[in-house]
Amino acid sequence: MASIKDVAAAAGVSVATVSRVLNGHPSVSAEARARVMGAVAELGYRPNAVARSLRTDQTHTLGLVISDVMNPYFTELARSVEEEARALGYSVIIGNADERPELQDHHVRNLLDRRIDGLLVSPTDGGSPLMLDAARAGTPMVFVDRWIPGVDVPVVRADGRAAVRDLVAHLHGLGHRRLAIIAGPAATTTGSERVEAFRAALAEYGLALPDAYTGQGDFQAESGRRVTEGFLDLPEPPEVVFAADNLMALGALDAVRARGLRVPDDIALAAFDDIPWFVHTDPPVTAIAQPTGELGRAAVHALVDRIEGRAPQSVTLPARLVVRRSCGAAAPRDAFPAQSPSQSPSPVQRSTS
Repeated sequence: MASIKDVAAAAGVSVATVSRVLNGHPSVSAEARARVMGAVAELGYRPNAVARSLRTDQTHTLGLVISDVMNPYFTELARSVEEEARALGYSVIIGNADERPELQDHHVRNLLDRRIDGLLVSPTDGGSPLMLDAARAGTPMVFVDRWIPGVDVPVVRADGRAAVRDLVAHLHGLGHRRLAIIAGPAATTTGSERVEAFRAALAEYGLALPDAYTGQGDFQAESGRRVTEGFLDLPEPPEVVFAADNLMALGALDAVRARGLRVPDDIALAAFDDIPWFVHTDPPVTAIAQPTGELGRAAVHALVDRIEGRAPQSVTLPARLVVRRSCGAAAPRDAFPAQSPSQSPSPVQRSTS
C-alpha cells in the first residue's frame, strides 16, 4: 500500500503539503493540489483513518445502541441511521441491547472506548448510571424513540397519543366496548406512555381500563402470547386486544389461533408500530405507524449538530393510524373521527434542547 511519503515524492511536494490537501486546507495552491490529487489517484493511496483520528481527535464514527435488532421497527430505524450518517461522512457501529439494561451498558461502554464521535441510544430503562455519567461528561448523545426523563439530552421520537385516540375512536365506532392492552415495560418511556394514552382515550368515551384488561408485557412476542392467553381465560374476555408493540401483537395472534379462534370474528387485534408483516397476516393488522425513516434521519442530524458545535434540536413527529381488517370491517380513513370528541391531534413539535 502506498504511503503519504510516496504521494509526496510522486507529486514533488512535502508530506505536510499532502496532509493539507487531504484535509481541505485552503493555503495550498491549485497547481500543487492538482499534483497531489493526481498522485493519490495514480498510487491508489488511502489515508490511515486510525492515524488521522489520533491527529484530529475525531473518528467520524457514530455509535447506535438499539433496543432489539429482531424488532422490525428498530431494524428499519438502524437502516435509516446508517444511510443518513453515511451521506454525512460518518460510519456507524451498532449494538443490540436485546431489551437488557446490562447488555445496553456493555455496548455503550465499548463504543465509548472505541472513541466514537457521538452516541445514539434507545434506552432499555431509565436508570443507567453509565449513560447518566456520559451525558453529564458532555458526550455528544441523542436519545431516539425512548428517552431518560430529566437528562439534558436531545430526544427524537414519535408522539402516538393522537393516533391512539384515533384507534379508540375507530374501535368505539365499530361497537367495541371491552378493550384490553398488552403494555410494554413500565421502566421505558414508550411502555408507560402508550398505556397512559390508551387509558386517557378510553376515558373520553366513558370506558374504563380494568386491571384485568391490563397485561404486562416486555416488548417480546412470548409475553404477548402469555398475556393474551390470560385475557382469553377471563370469565368475560375483552373484545379487543391492543398490543403496545408489533412483536407482542404477533404473539397475541399466535395465542388466539392456538385456541381455534379467529381475528376479528372472535376477538379484534390492533398494534402499536406498523411493520410490513402486518399487511401479509390473515387478516391484515390495524396498527399505529411511526415515521421510522424520518426519525432515524432526524436523530443523525441532531447528533452531528452536537458533534460539530451547533445547537441540536429535539424532534417530535406524529404517528398515524393505519386501518386494516383485524378489528372488523375496514372503514375508510375519514369514516371515523380524526380526533377524540374533545381534543385534536398534536402537531409536529420541535424544541431546542
